[in-house]
Amino acid sequence: MSDLLFALKSGFGWLSTIPVGISMEGVEALMKHVYIFPLVGLALGAILGGLAYLAGQAPPANANLLAVVIIAAIYKLCGINHIDGLADFGDGVIAHGPQEKKVAAMKDVSLGTGGAVFIVIVLLAEFAILSDTPLALLPLSLLVAEVSAKEAMICFAAFSTSLQKGFGQIMIERTGLRQFLIGLALSSILCAAILGPLGLAALAAAQAAAYYLVIVAKRNFGGSTGDGIGATNEVARAVALAAAVVLGGVLPWTLW
Repeated sequence: MSDLLFALKSGFGWLSTIPVGISMEGVEALMKHVYIFPLVGLALGAILGGLAYLAGQAPPANANLLAVVIIAAIYKLCGINHIDGLADFGDGVIAHGPQEKKVAAMKDVSLGTGGAVFIVIVLLAEFAILSDTPLALLPLSLLVAEVSAKEAMICFAAFSTSLQKGFGQIMIERTGLRQFLIGLALSSILCAAILGPLGLAALAAAQAAAYYLVIVAKRNFGGSTGDGIGATNEVARAVALAAAVVLGGVLPWTLW
């Protein structure tokens, strides 16, 4: 149990800016219990959902301004490491030429056009989705989106082949089908409890997005890196939020 709690604490150090600290021992513990990512997502989503609820009560409620506040809160709480991974991933995907050239573009620390475009698209998508989400659904959809995004990272790692050394390699090599299925079962319970069938639909959409990015990474780079894991978190969050708002008028929000 102490090892599991240590892993959970390290998960907040890995996935957020909450100053809990993280060490190589913490990374090792986290990788042994990587299926706890959705629990970290649950806590982060609860913070974001609570903020969205409180901000939504402030008169006059402006949907566009509220969306900007939430997006700023996401990156304040979760950090920019993952969206930086999205930028690097985008640079590699957009680069022309063989896989070696694409990998080199992904490793380049400079922000390229591809990365900038990927970031802008995701941020615009989140802004449009959050602006269009009903206030009653918004806090719960943020909660489900963070759980789904963290499980999507496990999905990406579980079905990927490691391309290079680094923290991404550690996660990809340590994450197998067992960890994925445990995380998926845990995420399913959480999402169903939060938003019923709608929550499960958002989770499924995020996992589909993660698996698609596995295919994109393999086709473009021949394997996956930590940048792909970060990109998956960003894309899956937006996809889960989109699924929640699009299907919110079709699927019930509760199991009862």
